Amino acid sequence: MNKPIISIIAAIGKNRELGKDNRLLWHIPEDLKRFKKLTVGHPIIMGRKPLESIGKPLPNRTNIVITRHPKSMIDFVNQSLENVVIVGSIEEAIEKGKELDGEEIFIIGGSMIYHTALPLADKLYLTLIDDERDADSFFPLYEDTFTRKVFEEAHESNGLKYIWVDFER
Repeated sequence: MNKPIISIIAAIGKNRELGKDNRLLWHIPEDLKRFKKLTVGHPIIMGRKPLESIGKPLPNRTNIVITRHPKSMIDFVNQSLENVVIVGSIEEAIEKGKELDGEEIFIIGGSMIYHTALPLADKLYLTLIDDERDADSFFPLYEDTFTRKVFEEAHESNGLKYIWVDFER
């Protein structure tokens, strides 16, 4: 069996800002479409807070949720047993992802999960947004680890400029 690609996907501002008060800072429809296109059919790994922020598991993907408090997730698990798996660590999440998909596993946040997963990732799918916002969660430094740019495409939505950039190790 081939080793699946471990990918991180995120949208970040000029100062690596991700979110505030457990909410995303930007709503860019085209970026959400790209996120869906890339992640559908693959396992996604996230922390408890992103799942709570979304409000429900994302469809057509196995949602692997990392939490130190699995009992707090019982409502989500009871609502949708078929596509939610609760684990206690990033390593356990990746192992579960490998069991489910030999191709690619996506890590979708939040900040603490990104920081923990970055050393384990093979690829980054970033949306670099040309904007600054007040934030309380940030993406880790990645430039020294991910130096090979394999894709770049500039976009604009409602006057907001952003670039899709994919990096590999």
